[in-house]
Amino acid sequence: MTLDKDLVEALQKDYTTAPISAQDRVMLDYVIKLTKDATKIGRNDVDGLRAAGFDDRGILQITLIASWFNYINRVADALGVGRD
Repeated sequence: MTLDKDLVEALQKDYTTAPISAQDRVMLDYVIKLTKDATKIGRNDVDGLRAAGFDDRGILQITLIASWFNYINRVADALGVGRD
């Protein structure tokens, strides 16, 4: 969690140009791909996470957290949570 408003704004605008570590960028690339179409995740994606320094436990955690957020957001959207 960060209180750095400039970083938050940069991430919201375009994470690929935000001032983050290479490891964070690889993780976010993976999460974006997972969110758009999880069926396109392959060995190369996992190998990329490993090359960036993530172990199997970290890769599992990234996958589970991103998947859970995707799931819960879809449920909320379907039920109209937060809409007027």
